[in-house]
Amino acid sequence: MVLAEMIGSGLWTFLSYLVPFLFVLTIVVFFHELGHFLTARACGVKVDSFAVGFGRAIASWVDRHGTEWRIGWLPLGGYVSFRGDKSVASTPDEAVLEAAAHDPAEASQLFHNKPLAQRAAVVAAGPIANFIVAILIFAATFMIVGRHVAPPIADTVQPDTPAAAAGMQPGDEIKTVDGHAIETFADLQRIVSGSAGQPLTLGILRDGRLITLQVTPAAREIEDRFGGKHTIGILGITGGAGEGARVERYGPVMALWKGAEQTWFVITSTLSYVGQVIVGTQSADQLGGPLRIAQMSGEIAGIGLLPLINLAAVLSVSIGLINLFPIPILDGGHLLYYAIEAVRGRPLSPRAQDLGFRVGMVLVLMLMLFATWNDLIHFELF
Repeated sequence: MVLAEMIGSGLWTFLSYLVPFLFVLTIVVFFHELGHFLTARACGVKVDSFAVGFGRAIASWVDRHGTEWRIGWLPLGGYVSFRGDKSVASTPDEAVLEAAAHDPAEASQLFHNKPLAQRAAVVAAGPIANFIVAILIFAATFMIVGRHVAPPIADTVQPDTPAAAAGMQPGDEIKTVDGHAIETFADLQRIVSGSAGQPLTLGILRDGRLITLQVTPAAREIEDRFGGKHTIGILGITGGAGEGARVERYGPVMALWKGAEQTWFVITSTLSYVGQVIVGTQSADQLGGPLRIAQMSGEIAGIGLLPLINLAAVLSVSIGLINLFPIPILDGGHLLYYAIEAVRGRPLSPRAQDLGFRVGMVLVLMLMLFATWNDLIHFELF
């Protein structure tokens, strides 16, 4: 009886992680591939298949345009295959291209025969779709639920902190940071958290007078609810609970603007973290793979559907951004090839492209293995 209860409990825990994970990942992958698909169709490219997941299909059907829609058993990505592709990485199939040379109608549908601008548009459409989806999700959240807004006023200043050393006082209203206007306490937190060890110039309104203070946020390592460790900057002030704190809901236009701002914040935060990892000021243990995403999805699903959808928006931005990295096999690698083609006036040789895709595949696999190892260490399986 005890063993059965343990098995049942373990199965329930597994499903509580798996179902939200598949929900989030399917949203991100589907709209990424849909961006490629719709742009390709608009450019007159024949699409052979649209797949969510890899491996043997557990479900498939063919639409009236002859495109096979399929769901693979391994839900860790997806792809759109165009006529003339040799692989899911969209490497050109020379045999198909040569055969189509004698059939103008067929040749006009091949992705690799399209003008450079159209090929670049098809490739870039995937990441762009990820960003658009994120903006729409964030905008819908701002319209329906709203967001907590508090004036950028220091309620308290903790002793022996950068804020205290700089001369900040309770009641100070932070108007600018390095010349950038600050509207809410959250705006201040975003800048400070990413500026550990970097001097900041604060424009402060105190007793009706505008004064300037220099402060350098201290670095502090924190652990999030999922066990990840992050180094952030802190000033040593509290705020957000005083007079003026409120929940704001926005109209459609302002919500879209705020959604775009939130998306841009995720992009810049991600790039900042990657840069800090490269220069060695941040640990790479924040890089997570499917296991950590599954855990986050399960934990957040326990809070509610809306937070889970917002997680999908954040992951959508991250996936879109990662796909723009100039690594062959990723969308950014294709765009790099097209940039070289634009400069040279002709594409790289098939051999050079194939070599690049092989190198890109190794790099991506190494990154996936590293992220998975981080996950295993994070879950303390070893």
